[in-house]
Amino acid sequence: QVQLVESGGGLVQAGGSLRLSCAASGRTFSSYAMGWFRQAPGKEREFVGAISRTGGSTSYADSVKGRSTISRDNAKNTVWMQMISLKPEDTAVYYCAAADRGGSSWYEIPWQYDYWGQGTQVTVSS
Repeated sequence: QVQLVESGGGLVQAGGSLRLSCAASGRTFSSYAMGWFRQAPGKEREFVGAISRTGGSTSYADSVKGRSTISRDNAKNTVWMQMISLKPEDTAVYYCAAADRGGSSWYEIPWQYDYWGQGTQVTVSS
């Protein structure tokens, strides 16, 4: 089992940037592919990006591609998502998640993830 705690959210003006962090504790962090999802009020949770267990492979939703970069440091049990050129439509609660599926891939669907953090609010003002 792994526990996930997100941080780094906040209020930012459009065009600004944020770096979200997700700190993991529990089982070996390198066992998990990691993902970021977000959920805006009245909307379903959506995929934002993901990174493989080793960090060698990443995937991004079209809505954030070119504006987001996911990285991880398995020695620090942490995954980050750097977001730039933020838009009001990026406003949501952002969640990190861990997938205990082995292999070298990443995953885009919520049910593929086994553990979730509590979320961190990102608000982008226009």
